[in-house]
Amino acid sequence: MRKLKNSELGRISVEEFKTVKKTPLIIVLDNIRSLNNIGSVFRTSDAFLIEKIYLCGICATPPNKEIHKTALGATESVAWEYVEDTLTLVEKLKAENVKVLAIEQAENSTKLDTFYPEKTEKYAIVMGNEVKGVQQDVVNASDLCIEIPQLGTKHSLNIAVTTGVVIWDLFQKMK
Repeated sequence: MRKLKNSELGRISVEEFKTVKKTPLIIVLDNIRSLNNIGSVFRTSDAFLIEKIYLCGICATPPNKEIHKTALGATESVAWEYVEDTLTLVEKLKAENVKVLAIEQAENSTKLDTFYPEKTEKYAIVMGNEVKGVQQDVVNASDLCIEIPQLGTKHSLNIAVTTGVVIWDLFQKMK
């Protein structure tokens, strides 16, 4: 086997990305501190044609050298917007008939492997702060709380890893 060169991967241009049909999925970053994590979420969102990223609260925004380091240009392709208050955004999305999924370990959460999105719905996934997770009022306002089953000793995954796992799982199920 020969590794492919970037020029052989058949990727679309930034201009084409902006016009192609997107995966009906929105990412909401709730007070994410790490600029590298934010950049990684942009890059993953580009890979799976995510509709939009909302950066809320203390999240840094592009252009930013540290975000660019991991986003590798995905801040130019993926639509994004800064919103100061996550709860206000969640309420607005719900009013627009977007189903809001808080990704959090909580009582009566639904395990990711047992959740099957409706193919006719648009979803927003809320990813929480690296230390405190998704704000409790945002969890309360969400339509559902989704949890990634974990079997080891650690209580959580890195936010960029969690976002990648959730996007990949929902992307596969929405096809």
